[in-house]
Amino acid sequence: MSNVAYTSKVRIVRKRGPVRIATLPGESQPVTFSVHGAIAEHYKVDPAAIGESHAATIDYVIAATAG
Repeated sequence: MSNVAYTSKVRIVRKRGPVRIATLPGESQPVTFSVHGAIAEHYKVDPAAIGESHAATIDYVIAATAG
């Protein structure tokens, strides 16, 4: 087994409902995660209750995989 090359240190704080703020390495500003569109509908989240929509964590996973 090889040595660990990198350990990501991430901090996530839940603000309300699905809204989370993440502090990520390499980013100078925190990143906001939430739900939107069909994802909000699937989880029965009222968009008015969360205010401004943001990308969901799955959006970041797909973007990272596609990149």
